[in-house]
Amino acid sequence: MKIPSMVRSLTSLQLNRRRIPPFANSRTLLDAPSRPFSTALSESQELNEFMEYMEKLKNYEKTGVPKGAGTDSGDGFDLGRMRRLLHNLGNPQSKFKAVHIAGTKGKGSTAAFLSSILRAEGYSVGCYTSPHIRTIRERITLGTNGAPVSAKALSSHFDKIKEAVDMAVKLEKGHLSQFEVLTAVAFSLFAEEKVHFAVIEAGLGGARDATNIISTSDLAASIITNIGEEHLAALGGSLESIAVAKSGIIKEGRPVVLGGPFLPHIEHIIRDKALFMCSPVISASDAGNRSVLKGFSRACETPRQLCDILLLIERDLRVFIELFDVQLRLLGSHQLQNAATATCTALCLRDQGWKLSDASIHTGLECAYLLGRSQFLTFKEAEMLGLPGATILLDGAHTKESAQALVNMIKVALPEASLVLVVAMANDKDHLGFARVLLSAGCLEAVCFTEIDIAGDRSRTTSSSLLKDSWIQASTEMGCDFLDCKTAKYNLIEDQHSQFEGKMGCQSVLFAEGSLMDSIRIGNEILGAKSGTQSGIIVVTGSLHIVSAVLGNKTFPLSLKPKSQSGLVLSQNEVGGPTLKICSNRWDHFRYCCLDSTVPRFDICKLLHLPGFCLYNEQLIELLVRVLYLGALHNTTYFLTLYCLCIDPRVKFEKMIGSELTLPRDCRC
Repeated sequence: MKIPSMVRSLTSLQLNRRRIPPFANSRTLLDAPSRPFSTALSESQELNEFMEYMEKLKNYEKTGVPKGAGTDSGDGFDLGRMRRLLHNLGNPQSKFKAVHIAGTKGKGSTAAFLSSILRAEGYSVGCYTSPHIRTIRERITLGTNGAPVSAKALSSHFDKIKEAVDMAVKLEKGHLSQFEVLTAVAFSLFAEEKVHFAVIEAGLGGARDATNIISTSDLAASIITNIGEEHLAALGGSLESIAVAKSGIIKEGRPVVLGGPFLPHIEHIIRDKALFMCSPVISASDAGNRSVLKGFSRACETPRQLCDILLLIERDLRVFIELFDVQLRLLGSHQLQNAATATCTALCLRDQGWKLSDASIHTGLECAYLLGRSQFLTFKEAEMLGLPGATILLDGAHTKESAQALVNMIKVALPEASLVLVVAMANDKDHLGFARVLLSAGCLEAVCFTEIDIAGDRSRTTSSSLLKDSWIQASTEMGCDFLDCKTAKYNLIEDQHSQFEGKMGCQSVLFAEGSLMDSIRIGNEILGAKSGTQSGIIVVTGSLHIVSAVLGNKTFPLSLKPKSQSGLVLSQNEVGGPTLKICSNRWDHFRYCCLDSTVPRFDICKLLHLPGFCLYNEQLIELLVRVLYLGALHNTTYFLTLYCLCIDPRVKFEKMIGSELTLPRDCRC
C-alpha cells in the first residue's frame, strides 16, 4: 500500500511504553472522552489532587444505585456515616439556614429560581445541586453572584479538611461514597463562607439521602417539587414508596412547599406526613395559583417566555403576590410551575421575617438559568458545531413526564417546526414510555439513536440499536409510519434515494449511529432534505449526559479553551518535544475537518478508505497526533471529533492505554 507522504513522515515519532502519573506537569490539549458526571475530569492543575481523591470513592452515578438504597429501611443508605463525617468537620450544616429540595423532576430549576431570588435581595447564598454539565464545580455555587466555586477555592478548602475526611474514610472502611464526601465539602464551604442561606437539592429520594442531615432548627423550609416513576427500584418500587421516601425531608414544625401537581393519593401521603410533623403546607398547585404563560420570544439569541405569576393561597399559611410580565429564561409551562414553587418558598421565608421584596423576587426569577434545560444554542454555538444556521435545542429530559414537558414547550415556542430528535439514554430509564410521548409531538422527520458515557463509563449506557428497537415498538403500537434505515450514513441514504422516494417525505426516519456528532450532522441533513425551506429544529435529548457531550464539543476548537473529547494530554517531556498521552481505547474511527477555510486541510476520512489502511493501524493514530500537535503549535483553529461508527472486534487499543507518543522538538509536517 502506498502511504501518503504525510504518513510516511511520521517515522520520527517514538512510541514509548513508560507509564507516567496522570496529568503530571501537563496542560490539557484535548482531554479524555467527555466525562461530565465523573470526577475523573482534569479541568485544571489546581483540582488534580481533589479529582484523584474523589475518583477513588464509590460513585453510584456511574455504577447505579442499589435496590432499596433510598428507602427508610434496612436496605437504605446509612445516614450515620454522613453524621460521623460531618462531626469530624465540626458540623458545618448547623452554621447556616437551609432550604431542602426533593422531588422527581424540577429540583435543580427550583433551586436555581430560589437561589437567584435570594441573591437579588443581597443575601449570600450557597447552592448545592447535582448532576453537573461541564464541571463538577457547577454543583457548588457561592456568594452573591451565583458563580460556581472556583477551582482554587475548592482545592484550597479540600486541603484544609482532607485530614478529617481521611479519618472518616478510614473509620467507615471505604463505605463513604463520592456523593457523601462532596456533600460534606459543600456544607463545609458554605460554613466557611458564612452564607446566609444554603439551597440544597437532594440527590436520591430524601429520607436516606446524604443531604438529609439538616436539623429542625437549621431548616427554613422543605420543598417537594413532584413525584414520578424514576429510580423505582432504589426507592421501593412504587409511586407511593417514592412519595414516602421524598417526604422524609419534612422536619417537625417547619413549613413544606409542594410544587406539583400531584395525584390525589400521592399528595395525601405527603400531607399526612406533614400533619404528623405539625408542618404547615403551602401548595403551588393550589387553585389560588393563577399564573399564566402569555408568550414566547426569540427576538434575541436568549429566548424568553413572558409570564404573569399570580398567587393567592390561604390554606395553612397565607401567600399572596402579583408579578406581571416576568420574562423567564427557563422555558416551558413546567418551568412556570417551578418558578411559582420558588416564589411560594420565598414568601414563606418572608413570613418568617426575612427581607424579600416583590422586586427582588421578580428580578431573581428573570435572572435564573440552567444549562441543558430547554436550552437553545446560539447561532455562534451551532456554527462551532459545524452546523451554521441550524436551530439546536438541548434538553436533559429522560422520563415520560419530562418528555411531555419538552413536547409542550416546543409546541408553544415553535408550533410549526419540523423536528429531528437525537436521543441517548441510560439503561435504567423507561425507553418505551419516553418514546411514546415524543412520538406524539408531530412533525417528526427523523430520530437518531446514539450512545454516550454515563458518568464517564459505559456500564449504564443503552446501545443505540436497543433504543431504536424501543421506538420501533412504540411507533408500531401507535400506528406511526416510520422508515427503519439500516445504515446511519446519510450519503448511503442519498445513494438509495430511488428506494426511499415517496416514503421519506411522509415517514419518520429511524436510524442508529454510534457517534453523537455524526448523529446531529446526519439529522440536520435529513431535516434539510425533508423540510426544505420550512423551519426545523434538532432536539438533543434523553439524558443530561448527552447535553453535556454536546456542550463539551462546542468549545472544541484548539484556539479556544479545549474541553475533554479526544483522549490525548499534551505535556512537556524533559528529553524530547511535547508528549501526548493516550487515555482512551475508543480509537476505531477518526474524522477531521477545519473551521477556517484558509487553513490547509488534512482529510483523515480519505485515509480511512485507502485500500488496506486498517482502522486500527497505529500510523493513523500517529497522523492524528501530528495534526493535533501542529494545531496547538501554530495556535490554529481546528475542529476534531472522535467517531465510533462500527467497532471492529479485532481492534485492540487497550494495549495502548497509558502509552506516550513523543514528538521531536523540530517535527514538521
